[in-house]
Amino acid sequence: MLCPIVAVFVRRAGKVLILLALFTCLAPELFAQAPPLHVRMDELVTQAHVGPMAPAAGDGEFARRIYLDLTGMVPSSAELAAFVADASADKRTKLIDQLLTSPRYVRHMANVFDVMWMERRPDKHVPAAEWQQYLLDSFAANKPYDQIAREVLSSDGADPATRPAAKFFLDREVEPNLLTRDIGRIFFGRDYQCNQCHNHPLIDDYLQPDYYGIFAFVNRTQIFTGKDKKPVLMDKADGEVSYQSVFDPTAKGITWPRVPGGKQIEEPKFNPGEEYVVAPAKEVRHVPKYSRRLQLAAQIVPTNKPFNRNIANRLWGQMLGRALVEPVEFQYAANPPTNPQLLEMLADEFAAMKYDIKGFLREIALSQAYQRAMDMPADIAAQAAAAQARLVALEAEQKALADASAAANAAAGKIDADLAAARKTIPAITEEFTKVSAPIVDVKKASDAAAKGVADATAPIAPKQDILKALAEAAAKAKEAAA
Repeated sequence: MLCPIVAVFVRRAGKVLILLALFTCLAPELFAQAPPLHVRMDELVTQAHVGPMAPAAGDGEFARRIYLDLTGMVPSSAELAAFVADASADKRTKLIDQLLTSPRYVRHMANVFDVMWMERRPDKHVPAAEWQQYLLDSFAANKPYDQIAREVLSSDGADPATRPAAKFFLDREVEPNLLTRDIGRIFFGRDYQCNQCHNHPLIDDYLQPDYYGIFAFVNRTQIFTGKDKKPVLMDKADGEVSYQSVFDPTAKGITWPRVPGGKQIEEPKFNPGEEYVVAPAKEVRHVPKYSRRLQLAAQIVPTNKPFNRNIANRLWGQMLGRALVEPVEFQYAANPPTNPQLLEMLADEFAAMKYDIKGFLREIALSQAYQRAMDMPADIAAQAAAAQARLVALEAEQKALADASAAANAAAGKIDADLAAARKTIPAITEEFTKVSAPIVDVKKASDAAAKGVADATAPIAPKQDILKALAEAAAKAKEAAA
């Protein structure tokens, strides 16, 4: 079998040309590529699906859907007619790419993230126009999501170039409890509001230290207004965080900054008087050498699973109309995704794509899951029958497993009962053994005493026997001599 050449490299060594050829047959697994993300999405969706599956949407339905999801607008009659009339096999891919590069996509995504992050709050310290322009510029440049998130969480508003990103903090008046709740739910998919006072009564995963781990990032931050009358953020170098449950006074503690899914941050130590770059003074914006708020932004890294799952879940919901975890702000063990493997893959792949929002939405739009029709399939009766047959088989398997489990439990119960019964007989057996062994002990004592008496009586006889033996031997020798 001939091995196809993948690449040829030419290297000059003196007057000799060395050709290096790579052949796929040497190690084919090194050259194998994973299927595109949208294909792997569909594989996981199909594996988890039970029941009838809708066919692909018609061109008109698809066009309306993709326009709305990527631009927030329906297509014009001319755009729709042109798309339907297009006979090319790849026209859907071309339309997706066309919309993703359009100004309408940029404006739509800016609106989506404006609503997600600011939730239509009234303007306070940063004008909406400046904030929206910041978002427009970010999506026009296809800025990675993690970079935007870090800018929003780290901007202090002092630099005019990055001031709009400080709207998230400034327009919430830097109120630490409000910021704690909003950072937890918007960036990590966990609404810890209830944990301000105690562990969540219904969600075992949500604990009071989780709330105060986020709180510790922002409780040292406040608003400073200088002579220019423009509010900016100002951080302190001190301010520890403690908590106590309102239900259990013994449930209390001190916590340091920690994001969901992360560890407490190790902090540098400074000598007294050396904590600030700009020391506190009247009408002076002090600047500490170490800012916990900036450390919050530094925790936005690809290894943070809750951060990745939250945004992947939200973007899937934006495109499909329903997220894999609903509500999107309550991700916890007892509220699992409708397809856990899919969400895990989406989160990991989005991070691997370096948080490329445009590329991620493109993969979702290319999937069969996204492009399916809203209407049920024409052969729904046949599919329903197949699903029913599968359900019957699954129920039979479930019953067999339940019966096996019941039998195992019954056997275990019998063993426990037999063991308990055997344990009950132990005291009686012990008592009987004590009764039987008591005379034996008395007899042994008497036997030991008799043996001692015999030994005492025979002790003086042994020396006499030795003397008699010696006399007998002497007499025998005298008799031999006389003869």
